[in-house]
Amino acid sequence: MRHHIDPKIDCVFKALLGAEANRCLLIHFLNAMLGADLPAPITTVDILNPYNEREFLDDKLSVVDVKARDDYGGLHQVEIQLLTYRDLPARISYGWADLYSSQLNSGETYAKLKPTYAIWLLAQDLICDSDAYLHDFRLRDVQGLSLVEHGGIWVLELNKFHAELVETEQERWLKFFKEGASLDSEALPPWMQTPEMRQAMSTLERFSEKDRAYHAYQARQNYLRQQMSIQQELDERRAEAERERLMAEQARQNAEQARQSEEQTRMALEQERAAKESALAEVERLKAQLRGSVD
Repeated sequence: MRHHIDPKIDCVFKALLGAEANRCLLIHFLNAMLGADLPAPITTVDILNPYNEREFLDDKLSVVDVKARDDYGGLHQVEIQLLTYRDLPARISYGWADLYSSQLNSGETYAKLKPTYAIWLLAQDLICDSDAYLHDFRLRDVQGLSLVEHGGIWVLELNKFHAELVETEQERWLKFFKEGASLDSEALPPWMQTPEMRQAMSTLERFSEKDRAYHAYQARQNYLRQQMSIQQELDERRAEAERERLMAEQARQNAEQARQSEEQTRMALEQERAAKESALAEVERLKAQLRGSVD
């Protein structure tokens, strides 16, 4: 393998799990990710938007997710995301809802609806108040009562995954996507010594050894780096704008406090002046009474 290839780059990811030649990898991946949440292990899938190398590598706007239907009619969406941003949760939710609702044509009843599963692999953290790397979201109430058992959304944050020893097939896939860019096909570690992982590495090798594929991979990598740089700049600008907003708010509060303090001081002086005037008036009244008594 002449070049190290990152399996998280979208064109590589789509080739790994969305190519007809790698159909068995998609089946293995879905079973590994969803496990006991499936009604039964998946044995066959129909890839609804298969990877086409020429179309994908020539089009920067190619669809990068993988959509498939399993042998029980269930729908699956798998996507990799290198960059998290403010509206990503809404995008994830909308993608699941769109795929779920696409099952019904005009005149068909809700009984036709099948479970729909969305699996998102994220290179950056999305849920910052949790150390867990796996989150599954379902249609349930706060007591855990399910409205309908029709799949859900699985979010896996690779940055939080730190398993050294691989104990499950899910961990094997997560470790592959997290560390794949540094793997040497001629000296694979023990956890990569399975038929699925060797087939996955052969896909990476094809990107490494085919000139056109590798140049396209580099172009995609550069494009994604540009997007990350743009997003980072936007985040920095938002952070700076937020700091300026907080500073302005603090200045406003300080000015309001100063105004209130001045008002309190003015009122205190006014009360003091009124008290003095009242005292002077009382003194004058008493003087008048004394003069009246003397007279």
